[in-house]
Amino acid sequence: MTATEIAETLARLVPGEAAKVEAVASLDGMPTIIVDRVSLPEVGLALRDTPELAFHVLIDATAVDYLPREPRYEIIYLLLSPGVSGYGETPARLRLKVRVPGDDPRAPTLSRVWGSANWAEREIYDFFGITFDGHPDLRRILMPEDWDGFPLRRDYPVQINQPVKTYEPLQVSEEEFVANIRAAKHRPRQE
Repeated sequence: MTATEIAETLARLVPGEAAKVEAVASLDGMPTIIVDRVSLPEVGLALRDTPELAFHVLIDATAVDYLPREPRYEIIYLLLSPGVSGYGETPARLRLKVRVPGDDPRAPTLSRVWGSANWAEREIYDFFGITFDGHPDLRRILMPEDWDGFPLRRDYPVQINQPVKTYEPLQVSEEEFVANIRAAKHRPRQE
């Protein structure tokens, strides 16, 4: 199915002016659509539950910061229709994009549509500061809780004033090394 066919199907399935779905060309050939953030949960449900679409798997989600462009952010969801019995007729992939303005970096969560969106959206929040409304556990996942800012934003300061952590390798003398090897030879093996 092409991006245009998917967009037309979604326009038919998701009523109202809020369901603005735009098919866009991509260089890699993957069908790509852009959805208004207001209609994101409804579009996600339609993509998952409509038999001719059957995008039952959310592979990954990420974001991009296009500062100084507005809307500043794009959230990208990569979807899969496996193409096995009960999950669509043929395998298909889809790139779902949502544009998010810089002055209001928020979007509705898709974690209720695809459970795998939970951690991916937490990662996007952690690195970009985009808030997902209705997310069950929106908190930092990789950065420390007390970290200031969001490191993948383009305006994040490159110079960070934190002390460098250095580690010294364990140093043993030649005699200690030989003694350790001999001790290891005489230990009984554990199987």
